[in-house]
Amino acid sequence: MPRSGIREIFDLAHQIPDAIHLEAGEPSYPTPPHICQAAIDALNEGFTKYTPNSGIPELRRAIADDVSRRCALAVDPDQVVVTPGGVAALFTAIKALTDPGDSVLLSDPAWPNYRMMLTVLGLEVQAYPLLFDDGLIPRPEVIERHITDTSKLLILNSPSNPTGTVIPPEVLAEIMELARRYDLWVLSDEVYDQLTFDEEAAPVARFDTDSRVITVNSFSKTYAMTGWRVGYAICPQEIAPLVSKVQEPITSCVNGPAQRAAVAALMGPQEVVAAMRAGYRHRRDLVMEMLMQGGVPAVRPQGAFYAWVDIARTGMSDREFALKLVRDRHVAVVPGTTFGSQGSSSIRLSLATETELLSEGVRRLVEAVNQWAS
Repeated sequence: MPRSGIREIFDLAHQIPDAIHLEAGEPSYPTPPHICQAAIDALNEGFTKYTPNSGIPELRRAIADDVSRRCALAVDPDQVVVTPGGVAALFTAIKALTDPGDSVLLSDPAWPNYRMMLTVLGLEVQAYPLLFDDGLIPRPEVIERHITDTSKLLILNSPSNPTGTVIPPEVLAEIMELARRYDLWVLSDEVYDQLTFDEEAAPVARFDTDSRVITVNSFSKTYAMTGWRVGYAICPQEIAPLVSKVQEPITSCVNGPAQRAAVAALMGPQEVVAAMRAGYRHRRDLVMEMLMQGGVPAVRPQGAFYAWVDIARTGMSDREFALKLVRDRHVAVVPGTTFGSQGSSSIRLSLATETELLSEGVRRLVEAVNQWAS
């Protein structure tokens, strides 16, 4: 299993005291105080014991109600499995749905942890390209060309890490029709679904007519709770107990105070989410204007908090560029090939960094691209 290129740059940047960190998807906003207070109250009440594998009932109910309301779906609490972050939801769902030797359809570029999970689980990756001519949106006809007899699962991610693209509803409908035709499970990573800038992201489950979609979400990005490690999977009724059973020997359950905090996040004021979303939108617009003015091409993100930037005219590989940028300009970004072979002339930068530092980091990046290109 190869090491993540994100961590390589992250570790190098942390050796440089004044480095500007645009590599990690770490919200600059603090966890809202009412969420922290709920965890403190849980500790003071002695709520520190084991919890059910699938999560405490009040959190599962709150998640089901929230998703039903926001996404116009009928979700039952029995379909919800609470996990230690969205990563655990993805891992346990993949393990529950596949056997070693099965194949999984995955976009290129894609978040590198997917491939790491599939490698650990003994699964073959069937990578299909996301093309600039298609706006880096997965196309059913491209996916279909990579389906074989061993294909078992299709992973989707919208809004996307690393590209920031949002899959249009009509394309999701076509992809789900393809999944039905080839009898594929669909794992939909929607951890950025509330961080969209131009229009809402459609949930994949809205197009699921025969219970083949597992949706994964997390409190990490939406509520600035990355270190709390609370995520969840919403599964078909018959799959939820299996995902919960797979979780038992791996992590058992999520810690109780963090689950109480997650309840407070869902039941408390949602203006905090709107404020963070507005902040990320402002940063998106600022960065895109700076890149455009500097003549540096980039994909305009519609959601999440990343920008996919083209550095081809420097003549450098993505990794060479990223290493030189952090060493010479003290700005950390992620090489595009961290996310797949299609990223060989791209880098990803995070919009989650505080605005002033983000602006200075992008200024240095633009200056570097133009100097090194000449």
